[in-house]
Amino acid sequence: MNTPCEELVRKILDDPRASREIKIQRLRHLEDDARALQRAASESAMNADDGWQAELRFVRLALEQLGATRIRKGAASL
Repeated sequence: MNTPCEELVRKILDDPRASREIKIQRLRHLEDDARALQRAASESAMNADDGWQAELRFVRLALEQLGATRIRKGAASL
C-alpha cells in the first residue's frame, strides 16, 4: 500500500506534460514539507517512528532519479 506522499511523487514523476525542471520544483516543495514534518516530530512528543524519514527518503530518491543535485542545508537542518 502506498502512502499519500508516495502516490503524489509518482504522479509528479509520471506527468507527461511537466518538464524535468517543473517536476524537480514540485519535488523540492514536497522535500521541504517532509523535512519540516520530520523536524517537528523530532522536537515534539510525536512517535519517533512515524514514517517521516521514509517519506523524505522517497522524495529524495525521486529527485535523484531526475538527476537533481542535492541541496545541502546547514548542520542543524534535517
